Amino acid sequence: MSQGIIKEEILRDDLKYYFMSPCEKYRARRQLPWKLGVQILKIIMITSQLILFGLNNQLVVSYKEENAMTFKNLFLKDYSGVDEEDYSVALYSQQAVYESLFYVLDQYGQLGHLSVGPISYAEEDGKLLPLVICKEHYKRGNVEPSDEAYDIDAQLEKVCMTHEPTNVSQWKAENVSFFNLEFYRLVDIKITFQLKGINLQTVRSHELPDCYVFFVTITFDNQCHSGMMKIFLDIDALSSACKNWKISGTAQKNTHYLLVFDGFVILVCLTSAVLCTRSIVLAVKLLQRFSRFFRENYNHKVCGTDQKEFLNGWYVLVIVSDSMAIVGSILKMEIQAKSLTSYDVCSIFLGTSTLMVWVGVIRYLGYFQKYNVLILTMKTAFPKVIRFCCCAGMIYLGYTFCGWIVLGPYHEKFEGLSRVAESLFSLVNGDDMYTTFAQLKDKNSLVWLFSRVYLYSFISLFIYMVLSLFIALITDAYDTIKNYQKNGFPMTDLQRFLREQKDVPPSEEGSEMDTETGMGHPSLCCCRRAPSNDDIILIS
Repeated sequence: MSQGIIKEEILRDDLKYYFMSPCEKYRARRQLPWKLGVQILKIIMITSQLILFGLNNQLVVSYKEENAMTFKNLFLKDYSGVDEEDYSVALYSQQAVYESLFYVLDQYGQLGHLSVGPISYAEEDGKLLPLVICKEHYKRGNVEPSDEAYDIDAQLEKVCMTHEPTNVSQWKAENVSFFNLEFYRLVDIKITFQLKGINLQTVRSHELPDCYVFFVTITFDNQCHSGMMKIFLDIDALSSACKNWKISGTAQKNTHYLLVFDGFVILVCLTSAVLCTRSIVLAVKLLQRFSRFFRENYNHKVCGTDQKEFLNGWYVLVIVSDSMAIVGSILKMEIQAKSLTSYDVCSIFLGTSTLMVWVGVIRYLGYFQKYNVLILTMKTAFPKVIRFCCCAGMIYLGYTFCGWIVLGPYHEKFEGLSRVAESLFSLVNGDDMYTTFAQLKDKNSLVWLFSRVYLYSFISLFIYMVLSLFIALITDAYDTIKNYQKNGFPMTDLQRFLREQKDVPPSEEGSEMDTETGMGHPSLCCCRRAPSNDDIILIS
């Protein structure tokens, strides 16, 4: 046998082994399924890590939300317990403004006797941090609505004062001129102060309590000058490790156990990323060998479809998920060590990595013909769906802008671009149709008539036509896959090259698989790798 034929047989054997299922690879060379073992271990560990972090994050979120509700009830006069849209309280008279303003100051002065929670004033270098109150108004203003005349200097002035939680009555008497508000030129009043608290509920979960600094901002908003002054209360919470702590009883510090666990997760993810990177490098080298062989022996360039066969997208997905899991684990360790407080960023990394890990499980199900229909259908339909969505998106954006500019002043669901897009998406899915029609204010007959034409045309176009065509694209791809699985997939140069060898060295099951599946469509390699017997145990 010539040297060229030997090289060809070696290349063909390597290609066949590359496209084998994990079970056949194990039967062929008795190679332990390291990658599968690492992936299974990673799924268990990352999911456990996410659950532990999620439970802890829920405690933090609930603590912040309940404190925000506490501050609204403590500092906002006549607060009903439910926010009105984006504001908490609305005032309509000058007396109500003064009463609400002084109510905040009085409540702040006696906070220690009001709150049932461990909340106190913030201190710095042993001194209480004072409350800061600022009012912002036009530099000069004179408004006479009866004469339809006004004289306004649009430049804004800001005047601020500080107040310590002592002698509130005396302080108000000394600064009575500050509280002489000229409402016709008043823009807003902002009251800011800092409070400290301790989240004791984490003791039950055997974790050290966090100390919090709450930056509270109460805004009396009069920008509209419509006779309705809105009050907003916003808080920013910053957590840190408590300086002096002592816990007795059953609660013990178990942070170091979690740090060790997170470190092990990082090690497993690094191992997984290295193994997948190695597989990608080997696949590239194998593609180079195959391309060189075709060029030297057939003077033919390997087509792009065959080249894509060597790029395993699942490996790329695993590497990305491993990278995000490593970053998320590092952030989680920093949070547990009280060095960081970015729970949201950590949640995004850990949540996205867990999503990708579980999506990657589909890869192993894809080795079975009865389970890989979803993957094959998505692969086939995805390019057409993307092109279709680009065209439909242009129409959707047109309706979004049109609805915002015309219906925004008359309908709460169309007040902002994001709200319009969300409302239209709900309509496409059949939600709140009657409510959307009924809530439109019919004071303007022309706008009311336009709204009917707008809503009827959008619903008819997107539900009866666009959505139906979208489903038809996926159905057509599904029918194509079912037909290929029944009659065989189109052959490419790669499949023809592999078919030239009838004797598959590793095992007879491999040749039976190739005969039954027809080596599959070039972009549907999961089909051709799947044995016909679904009862086979997945090993790698």
